[in-house]
Amino acid sequence: MRTEEMEPAPILGIPLAEPLAAEACDVCQALARQRAAARTAGNLSLVSDCNVEIRNHPHPQRRRRRPQ
Repeated sequence: MRTEEMEPAPILGIPLAEPLAAEACDVCQALARQRAAARTAGNLSLVSDCNVEIRNHPHPQRRRRRPQ
């Protein structure tokens, strides 16, 4: 490859929607507050980190009712 040539741009997917914090979870609510403060401060890296933490925070899954 010659030094004047550029590599092709990477193909990126559609960005994920910002996750909603679970209302009954203190951890998710604290992360949502931290995310809002980071956005206000212009710290988009921390906003992204909070989104990852909220998205990955474990919650028990609701049991689905069987159809009758």
